[in-house]
Amino acid sequence: MRIEAYTQVQQLYQPKKVNNAKTTATASKRDQVEISGFGKEIQLAKQAVSASPDVRSDKVEAIKSQMEAGTYSVSTSALADKLLDGIYGNV
Repeated sequence: MRIEAYTQVQQLYQPKKVNNAKTTATASKRDQVEISGFGKEIQLAKQAVSASPDVRSDKVEAIKSQMEAGTYSVSTSALADKLLDGIYGNV
């Protein structure tokens, strides 16, 4: 068994001593965060989306009343276009 190799490995894993003078000097520095204009726009958009309702009740009520009256009709070509746009995007 080689004891010299063990001593060398042990020295690698010993915690290093920290100079206290350096840590106090760096502790006085403060981190700063600056948000870009694009980031601010995203933040405003998120606030607008969270403030809006999930369901547009005026549209839902209008369609419900048309369905109950039997006057609601869906254009099959418009529906197909929307389905294809959802699958393939606006190509």
